[in-house]
Amino acid sequence: MNVADRIQSLRKSKGISQEEFADQIGVSRQTVSKWESEQSIPDIDKVIAMSDYFEVTTDYILKGIEPQKAAKREPLNANVFVAASTAFNFIGLIAAIAFWYEEQTPMAFVVGLGAMAIGAMCFCVGLAFSTQNVEKAKRLFWMINIWILVFIPLSFIWNSLFSGPRAPYVMIWYLNNPFITFPMFWVVYFAICITVVLIQVKIKRKL
Repeated sequence: MNVADRIQSLRKSKGISQEEFADQIGVSRQTVSKWESEQSIPDIDKVIAMSDYFEVTTDYILKGIEPQKAAKREPLNANVFVAASTAFNFIGLIAAIAFWYEEQTPMAFVVGLGAMAIGAMCFCVGLAFSTQNVEKAKRLFWMINIWILVFIPLSFIWNSLFSGPRAPYVMIWYLNNPFITFPMFWVVYFAICITVVLIQVKIKRKL
């Protein structure tokens, strides 16, 4: 399609005659006819006038270049941030256990809980900017991450109550009555986690 074709196509898209178009641009009907039959090319001021009238760019009239549409932003899926935060939380748990196993210092808690704090921050920031699956992501986060997040605090409490080292995991052989207190730890741990999961399932059914 050349300049003449584009001018004619734009005029016809408006549903106006050559004479009506000429009146709008401030030229004669014969001039419009010459433009559309490739006998002449419009001056730049007339191209600008046509651009304003047809609401297109001058590049489109002269070269046929369509204006680039702004890239459509894909909506952020909150589930992506669930995956990222879960990864940080899991890394934090493993790092705390490994660090304590090697060094037996409180720094294990700093390392582990620090990574989990980053995971929680990642999830909260992600929810603030997400537009898809936000409510579903909240439920999914707690159904998965409760199993990770509760482990270190509960282990610390259990070890403190039953005279074990203040470790991020239960030190079975250091506990008083380990054959009772160790199974009790897992009963409490599973009770807490399963309760949270069931609450999230119940919330899902209500929605």
